[in-house]
Amino acid sequence: MWSDEFEGQANSPADRTKWTYDRGQTGWGNGELENYTDALDNAFLDGEGHLVIQAIAAPGGGYTSARLKTQGLAEFAYGRIEARMRLPIGQGIWPTFWMMGTDVGSVGWPRCGEIDIMEYRGRQPDLVRGTVHGPGYSAIDGIGARFALPAGQRFSDDFHLFSLLWEPGSVEFQVDGSSYKRITRADLPAGAPWAFDHPFFLLLNVAVGGGWPGYPDAGTRFPQRMVVDYVRAYRRIN
Repeated sequence: MWSDEFEGQANSPADRTKWTYDRGQTGWGNGELENYTDALDNAFLDGEGHLVIQAIAAPGGGYTSARLKTQGLAEFAYGRIEARMRLPIGQGIWPTFWMMGTDVGSVGWPRCGEIDIMEYRGRQPDLVRGTVHGPGYSAIDGIGARFALPAGQRFSDDFHLFSLLWEPGSVEFQVDGSSYKRITRADLPAGAPWAFDHPFFLLLNVAVGGGWPGYPDAGTRFPQRMVVDYVRAYRRIN
């Protein structure tokens, strides 16, 4: 099993032997507004066993946030991948716990495959989504489903467990142990390749704005925090 329980002193960085950072303000292919940094203002341990990824409205305008990944440090193929998290809230806030194929540098996206274990729009605080993307079923054509909390509950109010059960030829999404979508080769468009039978790396981020979640408005409050209790990856046992 690979894991990070995020134990450490308050205001210290995530374990650099397990996580690295994407950095910059490029829109990231989605029209996002944030500048991703590796600064402690945007990603830090809280001293109580949590990683905090924090989106901030910068004093001079714009936003900063963080996107952590295991690329080049740890890769995974099959098993159970999970994170226990409390999510942020607000129009234009876009947190994601996801995976990208390790061959993205050589074959590009979406051929490398993408698995969004938990994707969420802050303006819909009771809904999360699990989605896969590959050649012929990417972006708005990604294949997945959404999971809704009971009426009156929000993912920003408490911690929830977001899991992927991953086998050769299938992926299954869960929230708090309840399965809500299983995807197999049979679910792909005719002739589309299954892009998920090879190693992937993990990512955690909080985006601000973008075509899918929309953009912050006068009601959006900053800072917004995604608080991560742990991330664990269990190997598949034959």
